[in-house]
Parts: sequence; C-alpha cells; structure tokens
Amino acid sequence: MSRGSGDRWKRLLAVPVSLLFLAACAVAPPVQEMSDARQAVQAARDAQAQRYAVDVLVAAERLLEQAARDLEAGQYRSARDAALEAKEQAMRSRSLAIRRATTSDSAL
Repeated sequence: MSRGSGDRWKRLLAVPVSLLFLAACAVAPPVQEMSDARQAVQAARDAQAQRYAVDVLVAAERLLEQAARDLEAGQYRSARDAALEAKEQAMRSRSLAIRRATTSDSAL
C-alpha cells in the first residue's frame, strides 16, 4: 500500500469516526429526570403540599409543565434542567408541608 492510499483511508475513516463522536455527544431525552420529577410532585401532593406549601408546589408543577413542553419540542437539555428543578422544588414543597403539618398538629 502506498503512502497516498494510507492517507486516503485515514480521511475516509475520519468522517464516520467524527459522526460517531457527534452522536455520542448528543443529548438524550431526559426520561428518568421527568419520571423523578413527576414522582416528587406526587409525593409532595401526598404530603398535603397543596394545603401547607402551595406556592412551592405550584412552582414545581409549572417547572414540570415547562419540562414537558421542552421535551415535546425536542429541547432535551432545557427539559432536563426544568425537570431537575421541578424535582428540587417538589422535594422542598414536601418537606415544608410535613414540617408545617406537624407544627399545625402540635398547636392543637
């Protein structure tokens, strides 16, 4: 094999290798993050966050809705970010609800 044909093979392989690299860097749909956020919102509701921490629960629900819209639009990175923030807010809402419910019950 001559030197020129070796260079040609390197150039030919560079394209598929580059495409594989780009595909590996692509952002996947945030399926797990969406599921985690939905479960966290449900856990907050189960802890009566709609009664004891409604403002934080509403923020979590809005973020989850935004994540769903972003997911539908194929904007996976922003969907992931919104889902992670929704989960965080939902967990905060649940904690607040539990604390406030306990305080409310002990005041009786």
